[in-house]
Amino acid sequence: MTQSARPAPQRSHARSNRARILEAARRELSAQPDVSLDEIARAAGVVRRTLYGHFPGRTALLEALGDEASEALSRAIEAARNPADGPEEALARFQLEIWRVGDRYRMLLTLARRDLGDERLDRLMLPATRYATGLLERGQRAGVFHDRLPAPVLASAQAALCLSLMESINAGQWDDDGGEAAVAALIAAGVPPERAAGTVRTVRGTTSGPDSGPGPGSGSGSGETETGPAGR
Repeated sequence: MTQSARPAPQRSHARSNRARILEAARRELSAQPDVSLDEIARAAGVVRRTLYGHFPGRTALLEALGDEASEALSRAIEAARNPADGPEEALARFQLEIWRVGDRYRMLLTLARRDLGDERLDRLMLPATRYATGLLERGQRAGVFHDRLPAPVLASAQAALCLSLMESINAGQWDDDGGEAAVAALIAAGVPPERAAGTVRTVRGTTSGPDSGPGPGSGSGSGETETGPAGR
């Protein structure tokens, strides 16, 4: 009976090692996308054999990071749900929440396209794209967002914009904490720029998390004089 309890600490140790490897991989890949698995093992404080016991190659490691990012994205979508939000506030809150995930995994998103292919990246982004589609459809029905594009097409375009902004940060061309990206998403949906900026400032004051907080000013999307989506 006593022997049957012994594997539990080993399983716990294996889970701990796996978590350390993933954390080190996320950190090292962000600093150097072409880092070797040996270097990741050293950064994680494990021997090479331990890393390969969990991940037989670079692709397997990236797949595991992709699964981790997908779970984080699902949590961000749940965190973005607020029944009190109007369409503009809901889209802004969603963009702010997913930016936190993207900011942590932004290099992985680039590597996923390069090493795993567009199909894997599309699968990773699918829950977010579906959720965004629902938000955009709601806003179009309310007359808040433009309807020049079908909501699924607009959601895919916004996802591509978000990824492009992430890649521009990777390239050192730009920096953002998510606020400007959220404003850009609202503008792309047809919200006038000043109104979009005011909505994001208001939503940031009610969004929890380490990267959130009141933005400058206290403007609200409902306080602007412009109404309705641009271009309708």
